[in-house]
Amino acid sequence: MSASWDAAMGAALGEARTALARGDVPVGAVVLNDAGAVVGAGHNVREALGDPTGHAEVVALRAAGTALGAWRLDGCTLVVTLEPCTMCAGAAVLARVERIVFAAFDPRAGAVGSLWDVVRDRRLNHRPEVVSGVRASESSELLDAFFAEQRHQIRP
Repeated sequence: MSASWDAAMGAALGEARTALARGDVPVGAVVLNDAGAVVGAGHNVREALGDPTGHAEVVALRAAGTALGAWRLDGCTLVVTLEPCTMCAGAAVLARVERIVFAAFDPRAGAVGSLWDVVRDRRLNHRPEVVSGVRASESSELLDAFFAEQRHQIRP
């Protein structure tokens, strides 16, 4: 598979824009099979569904599992617009994804190198490869605009 993750991140950014349009934090994710085809996609649905586990990564991993008919996503790549949190990093490890590709780092909740490093913990039985910073500025711009609007709505 190509080392360029531009197109896949473009698909994840499209998912993030869908979340934004629906009033949720603009995070999107896609899961690619070993041939590079999208087998799962998702965006944040926490607000829409009132689901605390409705993170883009979990939605995309569930869709991939359904599409492939298996919980083991061997050979798959999770592409996401924001560094996964502990829940999502743990889900990726448990799903046995081969790699995680993400755009922007999350210094407040990131668990793939920023605050924690769940995916590289030697005590776990699976450690996916990590690629970071792919189209990070685009992802950061979406997130910054969303949170600026949230702050604006709170202020009188």
